[in-house]
Amino acid sequence: MQTPAEQVRDAVTDTVDKTTEFDYWAFFLGTPLRILVIVVVAIILNVVVRKLIRRFAQSIADGSTAATEKKRFPAGERPAEQDPSVRARRAQRAKTVGSMLSSIATILISVLAVLMVLTELGFNLGPVLASAGIAGVAIGFGAQTLVKDYLSGFFIVVEDQYGIGDSVDLGEAIGIVEEVGLRTTRVRGVDGTLWHVRNGEILRVGNQSQGWARAVMDIPLPYSSDRATIDAVIADAVAALRRNPKIAEAILEDPEIWGVEAISGESMTIRTVIKTEPNEQWAVARAFRGEIKNQLDRRGLRIPLPQQTVLRTLPDPAHAHKDPDAETESGDGGTGTTRKSTTGSGVADGGSTKPIG
Repeated sequence: MQTPAEQVRDAVTDTVDKTTEFDYWAFFLGTPLRILVIVVVAIILNVVVRKLIRRFAQSIADGSTAATEKKRFPAGERPAEQDPSVRARRAQRAKTVGSMLSSIATILISVLAVLMVLTELGFNLGPVLASAGIAGVAIGFGAQTLVKDYLSGFFIVVEDQYGIGDSVDLGEAIGIVEEVGLRTTRVRGVDGTLWHVRNGEILRVGNQSQGWARAVMDIPLPYSSDRATIDAVIADAVAALRRNPKIAEAILEDPEIWGVEAISGESMTIRTVIKTEPNEQWAVARAFRGEIKNQLDRRGLRIPLPQQTVLRTLPDPAHAHKDPDAETESGDGGTGTTRKSTTGSGVADGGSTKPIG
């Protein structure tokens, strides 16, 4: 039979053993272990999701590039893999889309992990979440323009509406795109002005650099020109353009004569169009106009000049020495001589021609 002292010793030892065993397993299997598991799972999930997002972004870039190139070039002529500009656009789209989606995924995973850790630590998240909801509504209402800009920028990049180097018309801003961001787009105007355009404010986009372009030329010719002469002039001008390697490379199809575009009192205007590479329509049009002028000069044809008929009343020589009042009265009475002149051709005076002024 144990003594009272032995009973007390055994009770204390048993209590200490149970307490030590409980604290030990509680430490490793309780809150700290669960927090560690939450952090590790969040890190692994973030890495996996970011890798999947990169693949998804690259597939979007490749898909939009293939669609653009299918419209832009005939099969086998100029594949996207050989075009540096296309590769640059593809890399830009993949980087922009991947960066935005990765940032969103990282923020969501981090916030979720933090909330779970706070729950394990015993915090009551009800009031916190309610306050955060109210603050989120207020911030969202104040930053709705910013959110609109970012969403618009995201879809501009994903849909490949335009890219760096494209010639675009965004309404007030017209020029060459220098940078496409998620919030703003930078466009350099023809006069050197750099426009910073918020993506949320872009309501329509006119892109002159996607697919193909068309050079449109209106050529004024004399009424006496027949169709054979016009065809010969244009054919010789195109042949001269073909001898220029830089211009010839930019021309995709032979010129088309659409016909008489306008008729005025001095001439008729013939519209001719040429299908070209993107951004090359202006250089082709300038070169074509220059060759048209050379061909017209070679044939002795001149572009019609605007003419205007002017009627003047000259004093009658028989009353030249009369006083002004008498001249005015005689002029009112019809004694003056009316003479007809044509601007640019001279003045008709009794069958003779005299230059004006």
